[in-house]
Amino acid sequence: MLTIARTLMTNPELLLLDEPGEGLAPLVVKAMKDQLLEIKKLGVTMLICEHNVGMAMALSDRAYVMDKGSFATRGASMN
Repeated sequence: MLTIARTLMTNPELLLLDEPGEGLAPLVVKAMKDQLLEIKKLGVTMLICEHNVGMAMALSDRAYVMDKGSFATRGASMN
């Protein structure tokens, strides 16, 4: 979470997130998701690699689902 905050101080155009909710309590993950939605509203593009499908779909406009190294499906998210 600290790394995300430090990165946002540089006003990035693209934010790369690898498992941002990993190891965090469910309430903290929800709070992070809410904050990432606010960041999205500001126009920051995010590329997220996430196992938590609910969080990933809530944050995404497009989704790419991989299974064993291959794309299983891709398309517009239904958020």
